[in-house]
Amino acid sequence: MQPLDELKTSGQPLLKPRRTLADEAADALRELILLEKLKPGIPVPERDLASVLGISRTPLREALKILEHEGLVEYSSTRRPFVANPSLLELADLIKIIGALESLAGELACERATQDEINSIAALAEEMSEKSDRIEPLEFFKIDMEFHRQLVAASRNPALIETHRQYNARLWRARFVSSRRATRRPMTLNQHDQIATSLKERDTQKIAIELRTHLDTTIKNIAEDQEDTLLKSDLENNS
Repeated sequence: MQPLDELKTSGQPLLKPRRTLADEAADALRELILLEKLKPGIPVPERDLASVLGISRTPLREALKILEHEGLVEYSSTRRPFVANPSLLELADLIKIIGALESLAGELACERATQDEINSIAALAEEMSEKSDRIEPLEFFKIDMEFHRQLVAASRNPALIETHRQYNARLWRARFVSSRRATRRPMTLNQHDQIATSLKERDTQKIAIELRTHLDTTIKNIAEDQEDTLLKSDLENNS
């Protein structure tokens, strides 16, 4: 194998693209949406956000376009941005697609992943278990998503990796809602451990089933969260 061929098959870019101010603003906005500082369905206060972030409205609007492409922000007929608020049915449909993508990625990763990649993915599952009770939900979620990102990357299928990235961006908030439910945390951790074990054993059939099951759990968590939110709202209105 020629040196350049080896670099091509490693799947690692030699140069990392520079991050723009709009990219950094998009990261900040994602976090505000995840933490519900910007709640689903509300208009995005561009002037106030630009002031809080310490940027002009031009990079902020570029950041909003990034989030629009990801499905986290939508625009009204008058081109006013607001935080997306997809229905449970829409989320369920998207999660079914993500489940199929990650299931396929798991199968391919069992066949193609290097031992170092497998070790890294397994280490993330262990880190989640070890830190589960002592880190903030957002930090736990970031480790959770890195586990899934590395698993998909280990498929070494560029089309699959890019398709997963696009759909996962649209489900970013929904997956955070699922990840933060402490009552289901033991189940989540157990599922990650099972996925990591199947990857170590390179068991394509088991990992495909486990990943589909794991993503099915996500929609159940979101449904429960919505029920809890409605119940809390009813109690507040009746108090």
